[in-house]
Amino acid sequence: MPRTRNNQDGPHPVDVFVGNKVKNRRLMLGMSQDELAKSCGITFQQVQKYERGTNRISLSRLTEIAAALKSQLEFFTEGCAALLPGAAKGGARGMADNKQAGFDAEPMSRDKIELLRAYDSIESTAHKRQVVDMAKALGKKK
Repeated sequence: MPRTRNNQDGPHPVDVFVGNKVKNRRLMLGMSQDELAKSCGITFQQVQKYERGTNRISLSRLTEIAAALKSQLEFFTEGCAALLPGAAKGGARGMADNKQAGFDAEPMSRDKIELLRAYDSIESTAHKRQVVDMAKALGKKK
């Protein structure tokens, strides 16, 4: 299978999808590209290329990245099958399902990352529930 659908099309959508998931997870952890690169024995420029989808991430490298980002390998690949031709008919859970649930592979804004970090720092389960309830109430359409 060729790397791209057509030489002028740019990176393959799956490579972009996986790269964005890597970037989102790295940002969630407050990790710099340089820190991720050092933990995997690569350069920060290579991390940049992976995150943009310019360079495809091999399975062995993705396994190293997943370990460095304290994530399961499946986190980075879940939903990418929907990007392949004919996948919409296959019934696989894909990006459309993720977007409907409020998740996608686009990089998160700084506000979202800050909110998630703050939420993760709350120790009380009851307080976490209150934050979720408050966010839902504020997000309701009037």
